[in-house]
Amino acid sequence: MGIVITGATGHLGRHVVEQLLRKVPAHGITAVARDAEKARGLAERGVRIALADYNAPATFDTLFSAGDKVLLISGNEFDKDRVAQHQVVIDAAKAAGVALLAYTSAPGSLTAALADDHRATEAAVLASGLPYVLLRNGWYHENYTENLAPVLEHDAVVSAAGEGRVASASRADFAAAAVAVLTGEGHENRTYELSGDEAWSFAEYAAELSRQTGREIAYKPVPLETYQGILTGAGLPEPIAAILAGVDVSIAKGELAVRTGDLSRLAGRPATPLSEAIATALEG
Repeated sequence: MGIVITGATGHLGRHVVEQLLRKVPAHGITAVARDAEKARGLAERGVRIALADYNAPATFDTLFSAGDKVLLISGNEFDKDRVAQHQVVIDAAKAAGVALLAYTSAPGSLTAALADDHRATEAAVLASGLPYVLLRNGWYHENYTENLAPVLEHDAVVSAAGEGRVASASRADFAAAAVAVLTGEGHENRTYELSGDEAWSFAEYAAELSRQTGREIAYKPVPLETYQGILTGAGLPEPIAAILAGVDVSIAKGELAVRTGDLSRLAGRPATPLSEAIATALEG
């Protein structure tokens, strides 16, 4: 009986494991990874490492045990069948009889194509009959703050989101919510809509960047087709550019501005402000 994290060496997974280590013994945590080298640091700290790949179902055959609590972190291979990848984990968890299966999904309000795989995976989780938790993660601050180079190069924030607002939070915040579910009680068969405490506009984002850098950084809203062209021009494959541009359309509609308070309640603290995430990124 332990806590198992898939995608444990990814951006979100590392935060989850790091925060779990503050609450439970390392030997009670299993980090699932595809690359042993990427997981080496966790192994050195006493975390059990399991090598498995969503694209190789047999690698999950004996990975879980009855009574485990499992966090299925959604895959990021948009060019593959992510629902089929997630189904591999769900099937293995069901066969083992795990005590809880938590899944990092997308906001219920999101209608963009990005949400399609998540809705289908949610249906598969419910169909498994396992005790579940749906962690409907909102947008990450880092989706923007980790990509500041072109913003600072051109002194411009470019988006197709118009005047839409985003109630984002940091990956560490979403990890804290997941850890609360994995180490707490009474979360079975619950759905949590997770978001930041405040919703910001891209004009406000540009203004905060200006304040912290001492430069004049403008917000430049552009049509959807223009933004998609910017993304493909930056090297993104057209299907992925279309998915990301589609999120901006949802933002313009207010679909990522929804705030429920679930995130801060689970984390036991306020969500990280965008200004703090910007400061951290600029220091790095």
